[in-house]
Amino acid sequence: MTPFASQDFGFHTDDRRVAEAAGDASWAMVPQMFRALRPLPAPWEERFGPLKAGAVDDLVVVGQFGQSLDGRVATETGHSHYINGPAGLAHLHRLRALVDVVVVGVSTALADNPQLTVRHVSGPCPARAVIDPRGRMRADARLFARDGARRLVITGEGARPELPAGVERVGLPTRDGAIAPAAILAALAERGFRRILIEGGSHTVSCFLASGCLDRLHIVVAPIILGAGRGGVALEPVASCDEALRPPMRLHRLDGEVLFDCDLSGRRISVGRANRSM
Repeated sequence: MTPFASQDFGFHTDDRRVAEAAGDASWAMVPQMFRALRPLPAPWEERFGPLKAGAVDDLVVVGQFGQSLDGRVATETGHSHYINGPAGLAHLHRLRALVDVVVVGVSTALADNPQLTVRHVSGPCPARAVIDPRGRMRADARLFARDGARRLVITGEGARPELPAGVERVGLPTRDGAIAPAAILAALAERGFRRILIEGGSHTVSCFLASGCLDRLHIVVAPIILGAGRGGVALEPVASCDEALRPPMRLHRLDGEVLFDCDLSGRRISVGRANRSM
């Protein structure tokens, strides 16, 4: 695994309460301006400007998760609500408001039964997709709610889950029970999705990272120490620190939390262009 050649540890201090209050007031028009590729008011351009256009191909793929200071995304019992506070949760919902589709793995969908909507900020709700190779999803899952957003299930070719009316099934080949992240991105692009949020869980985000299928990775670190529990990113082990990934990085204060915005475009594989006719 080849390390990155350079990184930027510039700390972007939009952490004063006055600045945050002004930023919250300026958010309402950001989703529309973002899609029109217009400059965003502070602090949003620094935070979300890199997600406007892809550096590799037509797609922009961002992974996101929250963790404790000691790198835990859940306790040993699996409890994770809420590691992050209101500012971290608002950041996640702002990401949802800016992308075309939000993607989760089936284990997260079954464990957390998320809605995957935009509730804590203003903006449009994205399409919702769950990666479900063996067809394990329940038809009454909250992410299948009929609210006007597209809903998709990405399954293995032989899986035939019972899905509510209107939910799109995307059948893809599996290998060792898993679907390749690049194949998932290609299928989403074929269906017209260009900006894609890989929201979780940490195993799903790790698979996309290991496969070179992320442009950015947003890690929101909360000021708590769990001491034990499930870790965040999990990749193949390296023999020495010299082999570790060292992506260019920007840091932002989110009230009492810290956002690590990692630029992974230097190792992202090309997938293709989104189908604009969809």
